[in-house]
Amino acid sequence: MSEQASSSVESIFREEHGRLLASLVRRFGDLDLAEEVAAEAIEAALTHWPVDGVPHKPGAWLLTTARRKAVDRLRRDQAYAARLAILQVEADRADPAPPADRGGDLPDDRLQLFFTCAHPALPAEDRGALTLRCLAGLTTPEVARAYLVPPATMAQRIVRAKKKIREARIPFRVPGADELPERLPGVLQVLYSIFTEGYAASSGPELQRLDLAEEAIRLARILHRLLPGEREVTGLLALLLLTHARRAARTGMYGELMLLADQDRSRWDRAMIAEGEPLVVAALSGGPPGRYGVQAAIAALHDEAADFASTDWPQIVALYDVLLTIMPSPVVELNRAAAVAMRDGPAAGLALLDELAGEPKLRGYHLYPLARADLLERLGRTEEAATAYREALELAGSEPDRAHLRDRLVALEGKDHGP
Repeated sequence: MSEQASSSVESIFREEHGRLLASLVRRFGDLDLAEEVAAEAIEAALTHWPVDGVPHKPGAWLLTTARRKAVDRLRRDQAYAARLAILQVEADRADPAPPADRGGDLPDDRLQLFFTCAHPALPAEDRGALTLRCLAGLTTPEVARAYLVPPATMAQRIVRAKKKIREARIPFRVPGADELPERLPGVLQVLYSIFTEGYAASSGPELQRLDLAEEAIRLARILHRLLPGEREVTGLLALLLLTHARRAARTGMYGELMLLADQDRSRWDRAMIAEGEPLVVAALSGGPPGRYGVQAAIAALHDEAADFASTDWPQIVALYDVLLTIMPSPVVELNRAAAVAMRDGPAAGLALLDELAGEPKLRGYHLYPLARADLLERLGRTEEAATAYREALELAGSEPDRAHLRDRLVALEGKDHGP
């Protein structure tokens, strides 16, 4: 198989994996069995497709093959089959599944898998891992790398999550209309958390984890296709696109951090911005705004500005005011204070930051002392600024973040002892 054909097949597997797994889970009600026969079907494809060619409907081919393998396996193990059948009947009685989206070549059951992987009964740390494993099709070592833990640790975490799903009889289904407002935010939070780690790695040698950010966007696109009428889903996709559009300009030639003020805006992804902007309008139309729609609107204002100086800071502050009414949090207040500093000057921003000094949720958050250091430096209070930079340096995780803080501290100290 040529390199191009091999890449195409890999792309098919990545695209079809979540759909295939979800269909098998719906049919057999067992995540372990679904994963095993899905892997076997992909292995069979790798044997047959280079000889026979890629079928016209590769997803249907994979599903048919996987189903046959599952049936063969259940025939060989009647006791296992009987247990599965009982579990399935009990699950159907407890939670009759509504019909899933039937668009496309295959029944699309991924939506059920989204809600299963992000079920509130699972520990928060397990939800993202299971989502990447099942819906993004990452292997366990790949998920382990994403979360910077050893593969054995991640394997235990995923096994624990699947055991919880099995033992708690968590149903594979989309919540009813009455449950959706309560459950959907959890799904969106999982995707946002995956993206956030990709946008700003919490540790390691890279500032960004582009693989994670792109997987989060791919999953958000899928969710948006499945739930096009949910404005917060639209808002989340818009936010991720408008933020990720700046990825190329966020680092310099050597991987160093480039602040928004210093970025070469010609390197921003204009196609991605053009895709995100109408989504913001859709997310903010037809009712009270949601958190992701407002955050996307702030991202859009940054993307629209020709340069840092011409950014519409008054409107950004106004949007943060709206955001605080939707999701009051110290981090939002911190971001608002930074925007106020741009609108009204560093003293105004610093006063707001100092009001947050005792906030427990900002302890250990390196962006808080960094924001103070920046404003103190702009006010000429160099000794206090240096202290704040040192505090931020102790808390920063990724090496580019730490290098940036070291550079600013050295520059400040050089300025302080200059001629």
